[in-house]
Amino acid sequence: MGMNMIEKALSFIYEVDKLKSVYRKAMIKSDQNRYENSAEHSWHIALTAITLQQYIKMPLDIQRVVTMLLLHDIVEIDAGDTFAFADQKDLDAQHEKELQAAQRIFGLLPEEQGANFLQIWLEFEEGKTVEARYAVAIDRILPLIQNMQNEGGSWAQHHVSYSQVLARHQYLPDLSMELWEYVCEQVDEAVNRGWLKSD
Repeated sequence: MGMNMIEKALSFIYEVDKLKSVYRKAMIKSDQNRYENSAEHSWHIALTAITLQQYIKMPLDIQRVVTMLLLHDIVEIDAGDTFAFADQKDLDAQHEKELQAAQRIFGLLPEEQGANFLQIWLEFEEGKTVEARYAVAIDRILPLIQNMQNEGGSWAQHHVSYSQVLARHQYLPDLSMELWEYVCEQVDEAVNRGWLKSD
């Protein structure tokens, strides 16, 4: 690999450091309830995917899942973070911003590697493969875990409802009944505690 290729790879590494300055709606209870940044989130969901893979009932490529989870939020460097329960028109507009960001940021890499990372990012977005469905499921279950540890967290702050949360977990029943049952139990408890609005 020539020095120019290494320089391209490193330009990507320098750029993604900016993800540490993108803040999410999730709060970190263990750190005086400050807002979590997207780089922290990416590490946490990658580790969660490795830890919970034993509950998935079909074979999957965990390395591809982890790569997806480490790549999927990089686009927030350009596009920012959008709250999961924002209006649909805002979510639709965000997708276009994120696609443009993916093309720019992965375009910093040597061509073949950049194309590969973009394809992995698109696979996550499309949610069709087992790996992508599992990655999306984990990306959604971790905020649930965090909110349950923090008296409703962003749900309570933004008056999120029971049905909104359950709708975010549509991939789980086909992947793992154990994880789906866990989510349902947690959502029921959140309603009982007044952290989620009942429908």
